[in-house]
Amino acid sequence: MTIEVRYRFDLDTFQLDVNLELPGRGITSLFGPSGCGKTSLLRAIAGLDRHAAGYLRMGDLVWQDEDTFVPAHRRAVGYVFQEASLFEHLSVQGNLEYGLNRVPPSARSIPLERAIALLGIDPLLQRSPATLSGGERQRVAIARALAVSPRLLLMDEPLAAVDLERRQEILPWIETLHRELEIPIIHVSHSPEEVARLADHLVLMRAGRIAAAGDVHEIFTRLDLPLALDNEATSVIEATVSGHDEEYRLTRLDFDGGQFTIPRQPLAVGSPVRLRLAARDVSLTLQHQSGTSILNILPAAVEGISLDDEAQVTVRLLAGSVPILARITRKSAAELGLQPGMQVFAQAKSIALLH
Repeated sequence: MTIEVRYRFDLDTFQLDVNLELPGRGITSLFGPSGCGKTSLLRAIAGLDRHAAGYLRMGDLVWQDEDTFVPAHRRAVGYVFQEASLFEHLSVQGNLEYGLNRVPPSARSIPLERAIALLGIDPLLQRSPATLSGGERQRVAIARALAVSPRLLLMDEPLAAVDLERRQEILPWIETLHRELEIPIIHVSHSPEEVARLADHLVLMRAGRIAAAGDVHEIFTRLDLPLALDNEATSVIEATVSGHDEEYRLTRLDFDGGQFTIPRQPLAVGSPVRLRLAARDVSLTLQHQSGTSILNILPAAVEGISLDDEAQVTVRLLAGSVPILARITRKSAAELGLQPGMQVFAQAKSIALLH
């Protein structure tokens, strides 16, 4: 199943004009600066705002075309707003049942008990929304969106209204939805860290247009896009736990380009993990170094080089089939004689485990 999205309409200072085909599973993140049209596009997909020039097909269902406009309440869409927007006069249980009652019993594909378990809110059911923390309120809001048994879950910056501690509380629950549910999720964010952790597919937006769309690992490392040239440029890497070194309290992670070693993690062998490797934490050498404290040294091929400014360059490498960025000085690149196709060794000084 795929989701086909075409819209053209005017916003305050520019026209939103998009033509997208999105995957029918996993998390797609709409990413870009504030005011670029992300939320306007999400609301159009939800049917909350009606625009004449639009087409939306969800699998075999057409929700909008020249002759059709299915209203929001008939689109089988769950929508999570920036603010939790719970009904304050109802308990948590009452808020969930409000969503459930919108769906005929024959159309309920996600039992309420499962939504409650997925978000870990069973202890909160009898409480009033006024007594909940920001993180708890947002988890209840997500569960309420699931209670309508959506075919599509839309999340508009669900972490924007909570502090950093609460974000870290909510993120694992969103990851649980990703693992446990087959429904697609379209997620709006302007946080690269959040997108790196959650997204499978990334749509990069600028002033109402699509700058790029595709696999998150590729979009983060393309040298013709701003993410790779940002000071916080990052590579996102999928790996598998292959073992533990109990003597030195280390965990080994295998990926297509080799193996990383990180401080010991409480993860089962065989577990999939996602890693973030900052470009500034990668250095390059022409020979495999010995007598160094750096544990993670990988053979790689130079694929491309982009001049960032007068002092620095960003190098895109391939370790196996995995793209990795390195941010080094222009002088270092010249002294190493870096050229596309060269074989080098990438030294990773630190690696962040995302999940």
